[in-house]
Amino acid sequence: MSERIGIYPGTFDPITLGHADIIRRGSKLVDRLIIGVTTNPSKNPMFETDERLQMVKREVQGLGLDNVEVVGFNALLVKFARKTGANVLIRGLRAVADFEYEYQMAGMNQQLDHNIETMFLMADVSLQPIASKLVKEIALFGGDISPFVSAAVKDDVNRRVAAKGQLGDY
Repeated sequence: MSERIGIYPGTFDPITLGHADIIRRGSKLVDRLIIGVTTNPSKNPMFETDERLQMVKREVQGLGLDNVEVVGFNALLVKFARKTGANVLIRGLRAVADFEYEYQMAGMNQQLDHNIETMFLMADVSLQPIASKLVKEIALFGGDISPFVSAAVKDDVNRRVAAKGQLGDY
C-alpha cells in the first residue's frame, strides 16, 4: 500500500489551539502530514509568511509529532498536493458556515484532481469558536487571547499589537 500523505493547508495567522487540535488528530490519520502555510490574497495578514512559517514550526515541534512537517507554499493547493505526493487534504470545520465553504472548495479540488480526497475534521467542541481573525481582533482591542492560543503565540501577537498600537480601550 502506498504512503498516505496528507496536507493541512492554511494561513495560520496566527496558529490557534484549534489548528493544533486538527494537526494532532490529523497526524493520526495519515503516514505523513504536511502543514502547508500559504498566503491568501483576500486576507490581510498580521504576520508575514516567514513569521507564520516559524510560528507554525515552533508550535508543531511542541506537539512532538514525528510524522508532521511544515512547508510554505504559494500555489494552487492541488498543484502543491501533486508536487508533494499528497493524496488527502485535511480541513478543519467549526460551524455550518465553514462546511458550506469547505464543501464547495472540496468539489472544486475534486474537479481539478479526482485522485485527491478531502477529509473534514470537526474541531473539538471546546475549540469550535476559535478563529484566527477573532483572535487578532480581541488582541487589537486589548483582550486576553490566552484561552485561544499557546503562550508563545500570545506573546507573538501581543508584541505585534504593541508595535502597531492597540485600537481602543472601550
